[in-house]
Amino acid sequence: MAVLAIALLLVAAYLLGSLPTGYLIARWMKGIDIRQYGSGGTGATNVLRTVGKGPAIAVLIIDLLKGLLAVLLVGLAWPQVLALATEGSLVLDWQSWVTMLAGVLAVVGHSKSVWINFTGGKSAASGLGVLLGLAWPVALGAAATFGLTLALSRIVSLSSMAAAIATVILLAATGQPLPYVVLGSLGALYVILRHRSNIDRLLAGTEPRLGQPPSQPNS
Repeated sequence: MAVLAIALLLVAAYLLGSLPTGYLIARWMKGIDIRQYGSGGTGATNVLRTVGKGPAIAVLIIDLLKGLLAVLLVGLAWPQVLALATEGSLVLDWQSWVTMLAGVLAVVGHSKSVWINFTGGKSAASGLGVLLGLAWPVALGAAATFGLTLALSRIVSLSSMAAAIATVILLAATGQPLPYVVLGSLGALYVILRHRSNIDRLLAGTEPRLGQPPSQPNS
């Protein structure tokens, strides 16, 4: 029964992450499928360029909360999981690993949402929310890295990747549990892989900066 409860927690974490905030807000406010505009992502950056500042802030906050709640849910439910576990069960030692998996699934859910044909955003905001739930000082350091890089470059994708790399360094430097370091490493790799097209544009010098008008709809 404890294993079943853990499986349900992980499914809930994925479903939280998969809530397509940017897609829904763009549909509601402009009647458009945001995946056909700009970068094609459903995250706050594409919402900013395509819909506007207010909706983008709302998407950013909600996406962050999705990741945070996915991690906090494990901690809140863990006493009930332990009550279902038998004495000597390995489940007793699994909390950090289950929390890590919940964070991974929330991040994957954001970029591969079951509700919109497994499309989504780049997972930076949801990843920051997960990090806030795991180790808030590290999250603040990652946010500071993002803000500094953005101030210097005005490029959101570059700032997101810089923050992802800083997260791994900070998790290791502050002595966080091994599952959290593994999560940070997997998350950083995932964020960078999700930014492959951005990396190509960065190398070509064509990556848009904040304040530039949105691209025409994708064909």
